[in-house]
Amino acid sequence: MIARLLGGPLAGCALETADAPWAGGWLTVGDADWGLYVPVRRDPVTGVVLAEVRVTIPRRL
Repeated sequence: MIARLLGGPLAGCALETADAPWAGGWLTVGDADWGLYVPVRRDPVTGVVLAEVRVTIPRRL
C-alpha cells in the first residue's frame, strides 16, 4: 500500500507499507518535526491512501 502525505513536515512524500491496512501514526525524517498523519481517503482503483497531518498541541505534564 502507498500512502501519500499531505501537509505538515512530510508534505508531498509517499510512504510504502505492507499490504495490511495502515491506521496512520507519528512520522518524521531526519531532523524534521514529528507529524501525526491519519488516513482520510483511499482510492478504490489504485489503493493509494491520502493521509493528512493532524495538528496537535503539546500537553503540559
